[in-house]
Amino acid sequence: MDLLHFVLTVILLTASGALAPGPLFFQTISQGTKTGARSGLIFSFAHTIVEFSLIMLLALGLLAVRNEGFIRTIIGVLGGIVLIVFGVYQLLSALRKKQVEKKEAVSSQRLFIIGILFTGLNPYFILWWLTVGSNLILLALEFAALAGVVFMFICHVWMDYVWLTGVAYFAKRGVNALGSTWYRAIIGIFGVILLYFGISFLGDAVLW
Repeated sequence: MDLLHFVLTVILLTASGALAPGPLFFQTISQGTKTGARSGLIFSFAHTIVEFSLIMLLALGLLAVRNEGFIRTIIGVLGGIVLIVFGVYQLLSALRKKQVEKKEAVSSQRLFIIGILFTGLNPYFILWWLTVGSNLILLALEFAALAGVVFMFICHVWMDYVWLTGVAYFAKRGVNALGSTWYRAIIGIFGVILLYFGISFLGDAVLW
């Protein structure tokens, strides 16, 4: 896999996770109706702290075993299965229209704590990085060891800030992303992308 292919893979796979409806996303819309873009920016920063810490811990662990074929096969198979499951889930989510309850505005400190908790205690987030994310980390380690992992994170993290801040900004102006046709269309498209990569990961793992 060349550098351009790697960057595109990182962006497409992690974008599907960033845009997916989850606990932090629901909170972003809910708090965004009161505080606007500020809540999205704070949530993004809190999310970054948890996510980067988890990624680097995984990278340090995988650094020692990245050349073990058995480990790569297990991660590839698990990552492929999780991608397929998440892909189906996103396709089903694209068919449902949801509403989010409005809440009272809270302080920046509380928003930060909410961002930490709703990221670190989200089992889907943890599962994604333990399986799908580990595949990306292995690819990044092949490029430039830990520097490659940092580069991978940079390719991804900007999307969290753009997406969560944007969602919160428009929520303040009465735009419900969850209820919009365009959002459900995007989620459906990324669901198909996840299915493609899931099958690809499984195939690569079996043929490794």
